Amino acid sequence: MLKKKLPLLAVGMLFCQLLQAQYLMDMVDTTKDMGKGMLALFNRLDKIRLSGYIQPQFQATQTKGAKNFSGGDFAPNSTNRFMLRRARVRFDYVHYSETPHGLSLQFAFQYDITERGANVRDVWGRLFENKYELFAFTIGLFARPISYDLNLSSADRESPERGRMSQVLMKTERDLGAMVSFEPRKKDSKLKFLKVDLGVFNGPGLSSLTDYDSHKDLISRITIKPRRLTPKISLGMAASILYGGLSQNTKYVYNIQDVAGVKKFVVDSSVNNINQVAPRKYYGADAQLKIKNKVGYTELRGEFMMGKQTASVNSSETPGALFTGTEGYYTRKFNGAYFYFLQHLGSTHHQLGIKYDWYDPNTSVKKEEIGKTGNNDNVADIKFSTLGFGYIYYMTDNVKLTLWYDKITNEKTSLTGYTSDVKDDVFTCRLQFRF
Repeated sequence: MLKKKLPLLAVGMLFCQLLQAQYLMDMVDTTKDMGKGMLALFNRLDKIRLSGYIQPQFQATQTKGAKNFSGGDFAPNSTNRFMLRRARVRFDYVHYSETPHGLSLQFAFQYDITERGANVRDVWGRLFENKYELFAFTIGLFARPISYDLNLSSADRESPERGRMSQVLMKTERDLGAMVSFEPRKKDSKLKFLKVDLGVFNGPGLSSLTDYDSHKDLISRITIKPRRLTPKISLGMAASILYGGLSQNTKYVYNIQDVAGVKKFVVDSSVNNINQVAPRKYYGADAQLKIKNKVGYTELRGEFMMGKQTASVNSSETPGALFTGTEGYYTRKFNGAYFYFLQHLGSTHHQLGIKYDWYDPNTSVKKEEIGKTGNNDNVADIKFSTLGFGYIYYMTDNVKLTLWYDKITNEKTSLTGYTSDVKDDVFTCRLQFRF
C-alpha cells in the first residue's frame, strides 16, 4: 500500500514544484537530481500536468463609459461591472531523455475562456540540450522575452493589471516566434546566475491573426537572477532590447518637427517612403530588491523603458494591420516606467502594495502643446500616470483576495475633453482561485 502511495506523492510534489513558477516562460529544470528522480516517476504515471486559475472581479469607476487599462473600457452607460478578468487553463507535457546527452522537451497549451470568448494564450514547444546543460530552444506562441512586468504571471502579480506602457507596447504579451536561451543548469556552473534570451518574432503579437509584413522583431533580454547580497537581502536585474519595425505600404510618414517655434507632426509624402521600415525600438532596464524581515518580505521593484514607437494617428498601440489609402505612419519617441513597494503585514498572508507607473507616448510634446490649433496630435500623445495601492490577502495557497484602487491622472492639454484631469479612477475587488 505504501509503495502505491509513494509515486502519487512524488507526482504531487512535482506539481507543487512546477506551480511555484512565477514567470510565463520559466524553464522546468530536468537536469537536477531531484527533478530526474521525480520525472522518472512522473513519466511512468502520466506526462501531462493540468493547472489554471480564474479571476472573477467587481469594478467601479467614476464616469459612465470610462476608458481605462484596468480590464478594458466600461460600457457607455455603466460605472460598475462584474466580469471574469481571466479564466486560464494550461496543459504541460514534460519528457526527460533517458539517453545520455539526449534532448529533453516541454510543451504547453494555455487557453483563456471568459464571458468575452475563448482565446489562445500559449502554444509552444521547448527543447533542452543536456550535453552541456546550457541551451534551450523555444518555438511557437509565447511571452516575448522583454520586461519583468510582462513576464510576471498575472496569477502572481500583486496589482490587478500590468502598467499602461506594458499593455500599449506589448498587447497580450505574446507573439509567434522562436527563441534561444542560454541558462546554465549544472549545479557547479559559475554562470548559473545568468540567463540570456534571444528571439525573433512576427511583431504584431495577438493584435493580428497573421503576420502582415516580412519584417521581424529581434528581442533580447539579459538577466542576472536574484542573488543574495546578505543573508536577508537579494537583488536581481535585467536589461532588454527590441529592434523591429513596420513595412510602410503608404507614402505618408509623420514625425515631430519644430515649425515656427511650435512642435507638431509634419508629413513626408515622398513615394520613396513606400516599402521602407518604420521603426519600433525599445530599450529597458529593471531591478528587484527583496529584504527578508520578521513577518515576511519588503520588496522594491522598478523598470524604465524608452525608445521609438510607430503607430497610427489615434493610437500608439502596435497596429493590427498595415495602413491603407491616405493613412499615415506616426513615429513617436516614448518613455515609461513603473515602481512597486510591497510589504507583508504581520504575516505572509497579508500584504500592502503601492505601485506608480507612467506612460508618455510622445515625449516631444507636453501639456498645452497637445491639441493646439493647427496641430494634428491627439489623445494618443497624452501622458498618463497611475498611482495604485491596495491590500492583498493570501487566504490559502489556492485563493487570493485583492482590493485595489487606481488613481489615474492625465496631463492637462488643449484637447477637448482633456483640458483637466478626466474622472476615470478604478476600484477593483478580485478573488482569484488557482489550482
